[in-house]
Amino acid sequence: MPAEVWPQPVLRLLATGGDRPVFEDGDRVVTAGGMSALVRRVAAGLRAAGVGPGTGLALRLGVTPEAFAAIIAAFAVGARVSGIRADLPPAQLAQLLGGDDALLVDDAHLADLVDTPDDDAPLVAAGRPGDIARLTWTSGSTGRPKGCAQTYAAMSAAWAPYPDRWPPAIADLASRLQRYLVFGSLSSQVMLEYGILTLAAGGTLVAARPPGFPGMIARHRATASVITVGKLHQLVRDQRTDPADLSSLRALVVSGSPLTVGRLAEALDVLGPVVFHGYGQTETGMIAMVTPAELLASPATLASVGRPPAVIDLSIRDADGRPATEGELFVRTPAQATAYWADPAETADVFVDGWVRTRDLARRDDDGYLHLLGRARDVIIVNANLVYAGPIERVLATDPSVAEAYVVSRPDDVTGEAVHAYVVPATGHTPDAARLRARVAQALGEAAAPKTVQPIDRIPVGPSGKPDKRALVA
Repeated sequence: MPAEVWPQPVLRLLATGGDRPVFEDGDRVVTAGGMSALVRRVAAGLRAAGVGPGTGLALRLGVTPEAFAAIIAAFAVGARVSGIRADLPPAQLAQLLGGDDALLVDDAHLADLVDTPDDDAPLVAAGRPGDIARLTWTSGSTGRPKGCAQTYAAMSAAWAPYPDRWPPAIADLASRLQRYLVFGSLSSQVMLEYGILTLAAGGTLVAARPPGFPGMIARHRATASVITVGKLHQLVRDQRTDPADLSSLRALVVSGSPLTVGRLAEALDVLGPVVFHGYGQTETGMIAMVTPAELLASPATLASVGRPPAVIDLSIRDADGRPATEGELFVRTPAQATAYWADPAETADVFVDGWVRTRDLARRDDDGYLHLLGRARDVIIVNANLVYAGPIERVLATDPSVAEAYVVSRPDDVTGEAVHAYVVPATGHTPDAARLRARVAQALGEAAAPKTVQPIDRIPVGPSGKPDKRALVA
């Protein structure tokens, strides 16, 4: 167990930061000292409302200095913190809060908490190591959203606020986080983790205001941001046709889904050495990351998601659970979740003897780089043959006429299930379905050949920005 409980290092950083700017929202700049006072006032308001160790607290907040202060204050009083997207429809909100006794705090309630008098007393983290600190909701891309439960002990073991714990790739990234764009939800795992990393690196969180990429990068003189694969593709296209001034940009952390080799190479060519390609899960946090320097030094790394830090354990296993060169990836990370909230069946399936079952297929090369081969459960059963969607998508994406490819399963009267492909055409090309089917059949066998190949303008995405295959099936 680390010597101090989360978020004590952040409380200390703010309390000793003085006039250093830590959060910029338009013309408003909040210093470390000002943010520390905000955190103390919100914490005092939460305690006055009866919130303390073990209390459930759902935060439905925008992207503001007060929202960031509320997140840190909620952890400081030892609550069980659940971030809820501000735009979540009432029905989904009820689903996420169902079965929980959490107090919901929105922007209006937060305004009252901010008005709580500040007694200037030092704030000490009150979380109990074994208590649940955070419920982070998965996107639901494989079913209904699941709340990943992370204890205070796990969050205290995270490296983000401790420069002496940073793995090499994270240290490289941290050096580029002078002005980190924050958007969507400050409660999200990725946004908060890199936000804390920014503060520990001496940088400033900058609230991103619309319109979006690439305008917000130039407008806010941003040096870094998190970006989904789809938005990265759009940014690259925009820079080819109508370039914006991105001279301030030093880091784009690609998250959500893997990048194809061609797309990653194109992004580096158009945007320069700013692309960090990472891999992680809600259940685990970051598992691996590859830096721009690594990508440019060795083209072979373009096909990987990087090397895991030394503190992360990997185990690749076959279908019988035995060690294998290629197979399902199991991981152990310092700050991983320990269970799914109120879901013992899923917990037993994924959290196994201290390991997290990623349900991703992977291999490691001789240099230690991790390569993803598809989803273990993203399968289509064709004439009793298991066909994995990921390899089919990668073969389709190697065709010059295809920019992006997605494969789904549909019921079939003849084969039980059949492969159906959706492709986004490359600029100036018209995909040939027969040629694409033959390409897949040659590489993976006839059972993997798509029954249909349908061109689409773009892939539907879910709220997290990830491709939504269920929308294609529907």
